[in-house]
Amino acid sequence: MFAKRQSALAAAAGAAPRVRDGAGFKPVVEALKKPPVAAGLAGLLLLGAGALFLTVLGDPNAGAPSAHVALQRDKPAAPAPAPSGFEAFSMGAMGLYQNLAGGGDPAANGEAVITLPDGGSVSGAAPAAYTAPVHAASPLARAPIAGLSQPGHNGPLPMIAPDGRVPAQAYARPFRPNGKPRVALIVGGLGLNAVTTRAAIERLPPEVTLSFVPYAENLQSWIDQARAQGHEVMLEMPMEPTGYPDNDPGPYTLLADGGADDVAAKMDWLLGRATGYFGVTNYLGDRFAASDAGMNAFLTVLRQKGVAFLDDGSFQRRPGAWSRASADRVIDRTQSPAAIIAALNGLEAQAKLRGSALGTGFSYPVTVEAAARWTAGLDQRGLQLAPASSMSMRPGR
Repeated sequence: MFAKRQSALAAAAGAAPRVRDGAGFKPVVEALKKPPVAAGLAGLLLLGAGALFLTVLGDPNAGAPSAHVALQRDKPAAPAPAPSGFEAFSMGAMGLYQNLAGGGDPAANGEAVITLPDGGSVSGAAPAAYTAPVHAASPLARAPIAGLSQPGHNGPLPMIAPDGRVPAQAYARPFRPNGKPRVALIVGGLGLNAVTTRAAIERLPPEVTLSFVPYAENLQSWIDQARAQGHEVMLEMPMEPTGYPDNDPGPYTLLADGGADDVAAKMDWLLGRATGYFGVTNYLGDRFAASDAGMNAFLTVLRQKGVAFLDDGSFQRRPGAWSRASADRVIDRTQSPAAIIAALNGLEAQAKLRGSALGTGFSYPVTVEAAARWTAGLDQRGLQLAPASSMSMRPGR
């Protein structure tokens, strides 16, 4: 079979090529002569010519202005870590000190600003747009005052001088009543945060009493700065609260069942941390307050050393110490400007009704700023701002 196929291919290969006549194109030519077909063919040629023009000559809008922007999507930022408790306490503090309403500098917003004679300022934005001044220094005697301290195991301890002088009077801010109802304020928790401590010393009037934490570093330096500005100072005594030790005020906490010796030993450390305070106040301590043995030992030490005890209002049934007073209200149980101002206004109303009132608060930034603004207008409202020491009384008087 393969031999026959090869013979046929060889014969065909040697033959002359066949010539076709034009009869095969006649049907095509006849079709092109028809008008509809000719019109369609012309349209196709026109479209092809246009495509060729664009391909060869380029974009007809090439001469127009154009811009090319490379777009790149930014990667989403990683979420910021949650602030620590200390950072949350101090964050934004100076902003609060500048403007309690949070509006920033009124002058920067194009608002008129009036500077008051006392160094404060008022803008036209709202009555709340008031900035309390930094008060001029009204220094008290530098501590220690001779004859009012003695060496202790952990530092100098307060004592009654041989001539009868006592720390409760010698370290208190002098006060002369002018006949108006008196209001006093204690701001505590100071010494742990430098920003809030410095703000309280400088922005609160000298008549406001400042209370310091015994665990603060450079405690004596802070007390010296406060007294140099004119503030009388107190020292805070950590006392056993309900829920102790889960709710722990810190080392050297005075315990309800500690006994007289334990209370005296811990007070030796606490009172020896610094000098220059006229009195002490409680830090927590509702359970300790219910202990007769513990409270009697505590008050006896203070009475023997000539030191006052001013509490936050939870020890009102406990007389003792060299002199005593209890606060009428805590002003910042709710930490908002409106709530604190409302509490201060209540303190003011109580003073007008009874002749005097004592409030206490913690050194939250909002508390310091609200107190600075509230105290600035007390005299015009018919009240006298008094140091807390002026509210204390000797037992039996």
